[in-house]
Amino acid sequence: MSAEKTHLEICNLTKEQYPQIKTLMDQAYPDLGGAWPSHTIFRLIDQFPEGQIGIVDDGVLVGLALSVQVDYARFSNPHTYEDIADGHDRVFSDSDGDALYGLDVAISETHRGMRLGRRLYDARKELCRQYNLRAILAGGRIPRYYNHSSEMTPMEYIEKVDQKELYDPILSFQLSNDFQVKRLLKKYLPEDQESVGYATLLEWNNIMYEPTDTVLESTKSIVRIGAVQWQMRCVESVDEMLKQVEYFVDTVSDYKSDFILFPEFFNAPLMGLGDQNNQTEAIRFLAEYTETFKNAMSRMAIEYNANIITGSMPLAEDDKIYNVSYLCHRSGKIDEQRKIHITPHEQNDWVIQGGDKIAVFDTDAGRVGIQICYDVEFPELSRILAKQGLDILFVPFWTDTKNSYLRVRHCAQARAIENECYVVIAGSVGNLPEVESLDVQYSQSAVLTPSDFSFPHDATLNEATPNTEMLLFSDLDMDKLKILHSEGTVRNLKDRREDLYDVILKKRDV
Repeated sequence: MSAEKTHLEICNLTKEQYPQIKTLMDQAYPDLGGAWPSHTIFRLIDQFPEGQIGIVDDGVLVGLALSVQVDYARFSNPHTYEDIADGHDRVFSDSDGDALYGLDVAISETHRGMRLGRRLYDARKELCRQYNLRAILAGGRIPRYYNHSSEMTPMEYIEKVDQKELYDPILSFQLSNDFQVKRLLKKYLPEDQESVGYATLLEWNNIMYEPTDTVLESTKSIVRIGAVQWQMRCVESVDEMLKQVEYFVDTVSDYKSDFILFPEFFNAPLMGLGDQNNQTEAIRFLAEYTETFKNAMSRMAIEYNANIITGSMPLAEDDKIYNVSYLCHRSGKIDEQRKIHITPHEQNDWVIQGGDKIAVFDTDAGRVGIQICYDVEFPELSRILAKQGLDILFVPFWTDTKNSYLRVRHCAQARAIENECYVVIAGSVGNLPEVESLDVQYSQSAVLTPSDFSFPHDATLNEATPNTEMLLFSDLDMDKLKILHSEGTVRNLKDRREDLYDVILKKRDV
């Protein structure tokens, strides 16, 4: 078939096409009785028209895929072909079924080698997503097993095909299309002499499947975040700074944001209100206001209906100082994440201690983690969070020079790629000569993504103007992450060699 004369279209099969359907199935299954009778095809079209998919070339049917809806719990367990089609070749589609069952696929002899089978499988996957079905199931023949049945078991044959030591025209194709062998089916089709009566129960999981029917319980597919690139400025009181915080929360909430991210130590200008003799005293003075800010920002999260990541603030506990970020849920719940890795400046001048717990937090808009500035430069932490199902990593930071900023930026970008998640970074800008260690700031807040076709070519969804106070809004498509995890060009999480290495937490209670 000349490619220049090919005009392919995907369609749903019609009853008028039955003569062509019969021709295709007779070609594909000469040893298994050929085509189904017309009443079988007509029943399929009547009961589940969207599941009967064809490919036409200039009006001529050259490929088809037949499917029904079934109950996953029933057909993900052992069954035979007779459980699908009765003795009168009647196939029933269950309109309440939560899975798609693939029946037959046939390609015209004139169009084989054109990867039309892959198109049909992709169409089935899209149908599965659109109908919110949990999986595609299929009983797959292993037509070349008869050549090896005397020397190996069916499972050994399947394993060798999976390892590409052997080729099977059906199983090899299905494995290449992301189907997994769930179990071996015995006496699935006894008359199938090539497969010696065996078949594989194949499954493709729909990672987009949402088991709930209610809107209130469903997971958001688009998550809007607002990052605050904060201007350091002199303030006369705590109330003045809280009004500035509320101004940004109010503004961001007007855009229906699900998350608001503030920078690390955003309230550090309050150190200018005290009369401290050294930086150690200054950070302890600032810690006196942390409870006030935490409670006020939690109230704002509730009132403005947005989850707030409070940047970070110093926390005094048992005569020690920690660098802490709070996640103020709009439900009123408050989670905390302490900075794990402490910079030399924080250790030497502020005597800050490192935390010892990390966690992924469940929210109404995804599973999120927080790493405060320096922490994002240690890939082990993000990998542990990724293994816990991380969707979005928030990184409040504070850097004084561009090279310091780029350390955070480049490491954050790497975390997004290697852990297949979104990373949001937010810092502060401006000069504050009245407060020691806050002389200069450098920031370019950004929203970073994995690097694949579904995402921006430079893996940067959005970024702020450098060193300018502003808000950065971005919509994060969570469905793209789900697809990336299983169907990405590369799959960093899935392809980890955990037989060779792993990243573990040494503390059991962490």
